Amino acid sequence: MDADGVFWQGFGMPHDHDHPHSHLPSDPALRVKALETLLTNKGLVNPAALDEIIDLYQNKIGPQNGAKVVAKMWRDPEFHKQMVEDPMPVLQQMGLYGRQGEHMVFVENTDDVHNMVVCTLCSCYPWPLLGIPPGWYKSDAYRARSVREPRAVLAEFGVTLSAGQKVRVWDSTAEVRYLVVPQRPIGTEGFSQEELAALVSRDSMIGTALAQEPGA
Repeated sequence: MDADGVFWQGFGMPHDHDHPHSHLPSDPALRVKALETLLTNKGLVNPAALDEIIDLYQNKIGPQNGAKVVAKMWRDPEFHKQMVEDPMPVLQQMGLYGRQGEHMVFVENTDDVHNMVVCTLCSCYPWPLLGIPPGWYKSDAYRARSVREPRAVLAEFGVTLSAGQKVRVWDSTAEVRYLVVPQRPIGTEGFSQEELAALVSRDSMIGTALAQEPGA
């Protein structure tokens, strides 16, 4: 923990390396497109198969899965206990287990600690629960600044924390991926699981947003 009340979990500070003579485009999206074109021209990639995978994770596997899990954690104390202690057996039973989600850890926001997830090396992310990572999650700026100045990054996402609330930053890796359990909004005591899930966004499970207030 540093003097600003920021915890770093699972990693050291990233190092910035400049490559002024690189022949790759600076924009990650352009680099991906260039690589896809190269592999397609060599017959190593089928664009139709890629489109099918993207459609699967965007429209059939996405943040709605994680939102359902969070909502059930809010309503079911026994389920909550299982997910905090050892979520993998339960996720497998729910069919929320697979590539990019082999080992999950759930971290909870409280009045004292706000959690935030980043992957400092690349873009490790729990696909079975959240779908495809957003572009900003993979950006160099987010990966570096989330470590150096997480409060400033959160403020840019519209999240302002109290002075006494600490920030804990978790580094997702190929071995372990994290999902933030946001705090349950006040005034939702009688809500159904479906109504609660509607208040849980993708960003709130990364930690760059809070759960939506009822009626917002």
